[in-house]
Formats: sequence, structure tokens, C-alpha cells
Amino acid sequence: MSLLESLNWRYATKRMNGKKIPQEKLEAILEAARLAPTSSGLQPFKILVISNPEMLKKIQVIAHNQQQISEASHLLVFAAYDNITEKNIEEVFFQVTRERGLAEDSLDEYANRLKTVFASRSLQERFESAARQAYIAFGIAIAAAAEQKVDATPMEGFNAEQLDQLLGLREKGLRSLTLLPLGYRDTEKDWLANMKKVRKPKDQIFIEYN
Repeated sequence: MSLLESLNWRYATKRMNGKKIPQEKLEAILEAARLAPTSSGLQPFKILVISNPEMLKKIQVIAHNQQQISEASHLLVFAAYDNITEKNIEEVFFQVTRERGLAEDSLDEYANRLKTVFASRSLQERFESAARQAYIAFGIAIAAAAEQKVDATPMEGFNAEQLDQLLGLREKGLRSLTLLPLGYRDTEKDWLANMKKVRKPKDQIFIEYN
């Protein structure tokens, strides 16, 4: 299927059938998220990949008992850095120079500008910047799942503080943002499975300046 065909096929699956995703499909979705573009290539987030049934049940309770979570093959938890530090920036640019065979100090000027920018921001602003980058990977993961014919349900309906505590995210310098259950639709139980996809028409989305 083309990308547009895949996006027309997908929907926010409400019930899943518990079938496991083949490992190669899961890896393709994760790799797409890893390759997502981010500002200055910082990738200030982590993606937790959860398949343990008991953990999924605990998260379901935190997420308003949405059944897709425990019925899914895997649950992806997108978590942003709670701070973007000088060390984070240095680590990224060290990797870039090493892998591209550049002189160690070749990107220092750019890295130092970034450090200055983030130093001028509050902790909340730094977290929000990281969150915006995580959402790019989140969107690409959804598209990649559709391309793999794997159902996915974007979720923000959960208690982030409780999830952070359950997964020990704050100790890792992370805050949870979104959930993405992956699996296969249960067409008999899912009331939305055969409904028409509805989106705003083009003239209500696009503004052209010619």
C-alpha cells in the first residue's frame, strides 16, 4: 500500500484481539521512530516498549481502563527528557563528529549556540521543547504501523504522574507524554472498525498564499 492508502486504512482502534506482532514488523515501527527528524538531531526522548501482560494491566488501570492496552501485542510509551542539558548536547555532537569522521571541535560553535539557547529557557520550556520532538517520532511511528498493517491507538488519556511512578521515569530524567498500543483490531468487538473515516475537507485545513 502507498502511504496515503495506509493512512486511510488505519484508525484509532478501540479493541484488539491479543495477537502478537511479528518481531520484524515491531522492529520496522521502532526503527521508523528512531529515524524521525528532531531539532538539531537531539532526540530528547525515550520510547519504552512494554509487552509484559501484568505491566500492561497495571497501565490499563492508570489509563482509564482503556482495553486496548491489555489487549495489545506491545505498548509504546513515549517519554520526553524533563530537561535538555549541556551534557545531552555534548553527547549528541560527540557522536555526530565521531560517526561522520569530523574533527572533534568542528561543531563546537553550533553546539555552544544550542547550549546558550537552552540555558536561557526555564525547565518547563526545556521539557516542552523535548516533548515537541517526541511527538514527531510518535506521529511517524503511527504512520509506520499503518504501513506494516499493524493497528495503533494514539492515547493521551492516562494519569502521567502515576505512570511515571510505576515505570520509574522521573528517576531517569523522563516524563511520559503519550501511549501507543500496537496490535490487531478485533472487528467483532470494535464499534469503530467499520466506520467511515472522517476528516475535515481540504478547504478547512489548508491556507494557500499564491
